[in-house]
Amino acid sequence: MADVPGGAPPASRETVPQLEQRFETEAAAVIASKGDRAAWEDLRLRWIGRKQGIVRSLLGLTGEVPAADRPAYGQAVNSLKEKVEARLAELDATLTEREREAVRRRASVDVTLPGRRPGLGTLHPVTLVNRDMAKIFAEIGFSVAEGPEIEDDFHNFEALNFPHDHPARDTQDTFFMADGKLLLRTHTSPVQIRTMLSRKPPIRVICPGRVFRFDNDLRHSPMFHQVECLAVAEGITVGDLKGTLEAFLTRLFSPDTKIRLRPSFFPFTEPSAEVDVTCQFCKGKGCAVCSGSGWMEILGCGMVDPRVLSKCGIDPERYSGFAFGMGVDRVAMIRYGIPNIRLLFENDERLLRQVNG
Repeated sequence: MADVPGGAPPASRETVPQLEQRFETEAAAVIASKGDRAAWEDLRLRWIGRKQGIVRSLLGLTGEVPAADRPAYGQAVNSLKEKVEARLAELDATLTEREREAVRRRASVDVTLPGRRPGLGTLHPVTLVNRDMAKIFAEIGFSVAEGPEIEDDFHNFEALNFPHDHPARDTQDTFFMADGKLLLRTHTSPVQIRTMLSRKPPIRVICPGRVFRFDNDLRHSPMFHQVECLAVAEGITVGDLKGTLEAFLTRLFSPDTKIRLRPSFFPFTEPSAEVDVTCQFCKGKGCAVCSGSGWMEILGCGMVDPRVLSKCGIDPERYSGFAFGMGVDRVAMIRYGIPNIRLLFENDERLLRQVNG
C-alpha cells in the first residue's frame, strides 16, 4: 500500500492501513465512553467532515502522489472512506440502541418501590364561598332553590319588569340561542320567578348558580357565579332587608364589617340600592383597592317591585318582599386575595393548595 504523502494529516507518515488501525482505536474509545453521542460526532467530523476531515484531506493530496501510484492511492483512500462510513454507521446504531434502552429504563416501573399516593383534589374557592353562604342562610331560615341555566325571555326579562328596550336584552350583553327565543340566563333571578310561580308565601330562598354575560376582562368573565336571596311574606319592610344584610355580611366577612346602602335602580326592585361593605383589605382606612374610600361595593338589593309580584300571581296589596344578589366569584377574590378572576377558571392546582392551606 502506498505511503501517504508527507503533507497529509497526521504530520507523521502513515500508511492507509495504519490510518485504518488508528480509526478503529478511536472508534473503540467512543464505545467505551458509555455511548457519548458528542464523542461520536467529534469522530465523524474529524475523519469524514467536509471541511477538515482526514479522508477529504487525503483525497486533496492525490496530486502530490506520483502518477504511476495514483490509481492505487485513490483506491486505498476510497476504501478507507467506505470503511470509516460503515463503521460510523455501526457506531450510530449501537449508540441509538443504548439511548433507547436508557429511555426504557427511565420509563420502567420498579415494582419493589413503595406506591405513590395519588394527588387528591381540593375544594375550589367558589365552592367554599357557596357553601359558607348556604350555611349562613340556612341558619336564618332560608332554603336553596335551583333552576335551569337555559331560560326563556319571560323568566329572564319579562317577569322581572325589564322593558323591551332595556340594554340587557341586546345581543351585545346576552348569549341568545340560534332561534332567539332561548338564552343563557344572565342572572339567577329567573329562579326567583319560578319559585314565586310554584309556591305560595311565605317564601325564603337563596338561588345560587352559574350565569352568563358578554363580559371578559380582569374582573369579569363570560361565565360567573351568583347567589340571590328572596323573601316574600306579609309585612316585610326595608328594615327586614337591612337586618338580613347585616346578619349575612358580618358572618360572611367579619363581625366588625359595616354596611351602607346607596340609592340605585333595578327593574325588578323598588326602591333599589347598592350595598357597600367595609374594605376587607384596609378595614376602612383607605387603600388602592377601594380607591381610598374605605368601602367596597358588594351587591345590589331592593324591595320586590309590586308588578313582579303580580306577574307571579302574588297579591302585592297583601304581600311584600325583598331581594338581593351578589357575585360569588368577587367574594372569593376578596376573601382569598385573588387578583385576577381568570385564575378561578384555569384549573391551577397551586391556587387550590393555597386556598385550602
